[in-house]
Amino acid sequence: MGWWQIDADTLAGSRFTVSPLAEVTATLKTLQRGTAAHPGERTWLEAHLPAYRARLAEDPITALLLRIGFGGGWNADFLTPPPPLTGEPAFAAEVAAIRATSDPVARADLEVSMGGPLPTALHRPDLGPRAADILDWVWTRVVRPDWPRRRRIIEADIVARTGQLGRGGWAAALDDLRPGMRWLGASRLRINAHDNPPRELGGARLSFVPVTPERGWVAWEEERHYAVIYPCSGTLADAHRPTVPDPLARLLGPARAGVLFRLDTPKSTTQLVALTGQGLGSVGRHLKVLLDAHLVLRRRSGRSVLYYRSPAGDALLAAQTPDRPHAPVDPDTVRAVARDGPP
Repeated sequence: MGWWQIDADTLAGSRFTVSPLAEVTATLKTLQRGTAAHPGERTWLEAHLPAYRARLAEDPITALLLRIGFGGGWNADFLTPPPPLTGEPAFAAEVAAIRATSDPVARADLEVSMGGPLPTALHRPDLGPRAADILDWVWTRVVRPDWPRRRRIIEADIVARTGQLGRGGWAAALDDLRPGMRWLGASRLRINAHDNPPRELGGARLSFVPVTPERGWVAWEEERHYAVIYPCSGTLADAHRPTVPDPLARLLGPARAGVLFRLDTPKSTTQLVALTGQGLGSVGRHLKVLLDAHLVLRRRSGRSVLYYRSPAGDALLAAQTPDRPHAPVDPDTVRAVARDGPP
């Protein structure tokens, strides 16, 4: 894979996005491999692996398709399409594209993954539907029941990444996105350490797609749309899920204190939903109370409304967490809050 040459327009138009199909595919790849390095992922694997193996034992053709499609040094392209370019897709819409894959295309992609001719058993007219069926099985049995939690982790990673992008540029946001990836400068993004010819992405669209399993890959569609699927960084997400100080939680209630505590930098309601794990309605109600108390201010940025702590909010937090470093607080503000309450 080597590195990609990315022009300024492609980089400026790139985006982080959520893809249910990418999450399902990463889950399927974990089940297919049958091993996990992370203790939490091992526990999850032990719970779901027996049913998955029983499913494949009943369908040896699909088992062979997956062994070849994911078992070599290259994923079969039709199994890992990039997500749609507009909006967050529904899983059904994404998997429908795999189901509709023509047999010549599916066989050609599998031959590339295998590095040679396919076994006779795969010379059949239903490879796309079989791949879609097993992905649908993983979605229904494994991912969909847990999707709200997984989605919150994904959104928190996107919030953290965009924060890194704002503070340190693309180099900070992409350097640890996946093993081997690094921003080299001069419009070059190293995808991995393989010694392959570079790819020119001029005029293409580029997406970055986080998934919760420890699996990642790259995908593209007819040289027009490229995607980097990468594992969420638990450490990165945790850095943006700080523990709310107990005195502040007792004063305001844990949920409302969690909102105030995370507004050290301006954030939208969508970001707050991702970072707190609370529903949109709950976050909205907490923000209204904090606004009415003058502990939070808001401003418009483009089409988004961003919320951030007021000086009174900073003073309250400083008073509740005296040992924690904070931005300097105006002493007159502290005295005013102590005398009259929030201004």
